[in-house]
Formats: sequence, structure tokens, C-alpha cells
Amino acid sequence: MSAIRVGELIRTKKVIVCCGAGGVGKTTTAAALSLAGARAGRRVLVLTIDPSRRLAETLGVSRNPPDPVRIPKERSDAAGITTGSLDAWMLDIKLVSDAAVRRLVKSEADAQRILTNRIYQQVSTMVAGMHEYTAMEALHRLVHAGTYDLVVLDTPPSRNALDFLEAPRRLSGLVDSRAISAFLPRSDGIVARAASRVIEKILGAVFGEEFAHEFVTFLSTFTSIFQSLNVDVSDMRRLLSGDDVAFLLVSSPAPAALTEASFFHDKTRELSLPFRAFVLNRSHANDAGRPMPTLPASAPEEVRTALPKLLSLAQLEQTAAVRDATLLGELRKRAGTGATAIALPDLPQGADDIATLITVADTLTAA
Repeated sequence: MSAIRVGELIRTKKVIVCCGAGGVGKTTTAAALSLAGARAGRRVLVLTIDPSRRLAETLGVSRNPPDPVRIPKERSDAAGITTGSLDAWMLDIKLVSDAAVRRLVKSEADAQRILTNRIYQQVSTMVAGMHEYTAMEALHRLVHAGTYDLVVLDTPPSRNALDFLEAPRRLSGLVDSRAISAFLPRSDGIVARAASRVIEKILGAVFGEEFAHEFVTFLSTFTSIFQSLNVDVSDMRRLLSGDDVAFLLVSSPAPAALTEASFFHDKTRELSLPFRAFVLNRSHANDAGRPMPTLPASAPEEVRTALPKLLSLAQLEQTAAVRDATLLGELRKRAGTGATAIALPDLPQGADDIATLITVADTLTAA
């Protein structure tokens, strides 16, 4: 397989997953990829499970809406989106979890019994893996609904970015464990039922009867919901290993970010995921080869006096350009066949406006 172009990924894939260490510009890259897809005529959703709110603010959509939101027309027009469309959604764990409950229970009364349960209200926002679990459930629905041609997923920092692939296994282990099953109402024997009653009585004595009842009600109801969700999430894991998906890793020249890059690349190979590109952000790699500044003989003396300082700054930039160009070459070699590595410029002002995002989008498309 020959090296792939990022512009081809934007035009052909159904899901692009952006991963990376915190603070490397991953959210900016995800937003730029989504803009590029919409400008190419595709129906695009950028979905973030990153706590950062910058993406929603840059695109001009509200934070944590219950459903995906179309970016305002003035921003869409400014971005040059004509035949395509761009929606954004910053996932709210509680909203997605509540929607899944309503979808999977038999009646509104059953749903309300779960949603008002104090144990559920805490678990839906605090249990390890719940964030990633709800993101996978939402991604599954959105991809299979057929509303979008491309979904760009902006993940948490890379050490946790693949947790959503393991969340079903972790949560299944939780609800299927012997410790949890001991609290569930049983009908498989006199001894088992008696044991459950004793455990509930002990819980009532320690925490109060109301809490004990809510705890057992939550477990007995929500375990069946998790079993239903596992089917969807396991299906999503199979999809994310397929040809319609591309994983991109965003890094910066910083040593810590490059260490995360190595970790992530190893993890994608371990999980047999379709890794397609390193994105070296905040880089001077494309500046390599620029000539040093010179002055004409007719330049005023005060300008000539400033030249040494200008040359000093230029030398620093040239050193950074050589360093980053070397890093980019190493990343391309590490990416191997069927993948690539590209460089995005260092933007001191950030990418908090549509015009800058378009610049980044054009760079990605051309790469």
C-alpha cells in the first residue's frame, strides 16, 4: 500500500479519529478536518469527548446541547461551505446516558425510575469508563443512522483516547462480577434469595433502607441496559477496525508529546486499528530552507544596527526548522506504508477563528 494523502481521507472515510496529548492542537485539527470535509461537499459532524470547550466556541455552537447542532450560517458561509454541511456536538455524559436509558427501557415509568435513582445519577457521571462508554454509544447511533457522510471524533488525551474501545469490557466486568451479582435480587434458589435479603438488610442497617432499596433497584435494572449497550459498542469496535475509518495522531515537537505519539502508535498496532497519519502541529518543518534575512546596501544605518538581532532570531527559527524537518522525516518512517506524516504551522495567535481554521484545513487537504 502506498503512502496516503490526508485530503483523500477527508473525501472518502466515514470516521476520522483524532488522538493526541493534551495541548498539542488536537481539537483545532479535528475542527479543521471537519471544515475541509464540509467544504468538499460532505455532510460532516465533529464530535468531541474532550473536556475542552474551544471547539464549540470557535464554531459558534452552544456547549453540551442534547443533540448535534448545525454551525451558524454566517460561519458556514465564511468557511466557504456550499454543497456540504457541518454539525458539531460536544458530548454531555449525562444527556447521552439518559437518552440511552429512555431508548432501551420498556416504558417512560421505568425510565423515570432509573433517571431519578440517586445511584444512577452518580454512576452516570463518575464511574470510570462511563464517559468513553457513552461516547461509543452515541458514535454508534450517529454512524449507523446515515445522517452524516463523515464523523470526526476529537478524543481525550492519547493515554485515555482508546479507553472507549475497552469501556464495554471494563463495564461488563463490573456488572458481571461476583461482588455486584451478590446484591441483585435472585430467583435461583432459597439459599441465594436468603443471601440477597441478608446483604440488602446489612446495607439498610449501614446506609438506610431507602439507599439500600435504590442501590438494588439500580443494579437490577441497569445491568440489563449495559448488556444491550454492549451489543452496540462491540459492533462499533468492529467498525472502527475497518477500512472506512482512519486514526490520526496529533503531536507537537515537544518531547512529552512525541513520547505520547510513540505510545499511541504502538497501541494502534496492538489493537489492529487503521492508523493513517501523524500530524506534527506547531511545527517549523515547512520553513526549512528559508534564506537568512539580508539588507540592501542602501538600507539606513539604524536598520543595519537592528540586523544582528534579526539574524539571531532567524537563526533560532532556522534551528527549529531543521529540528522539525528531521522529526517529520522520522515520523514518516515510523508511520510505514499505508500511512503518512504531515506538518502544520506554528500559529502563535492560535486558531480561534474561522479564517485560521480554513488555513489549517487547506494545509491538511493539500498535504
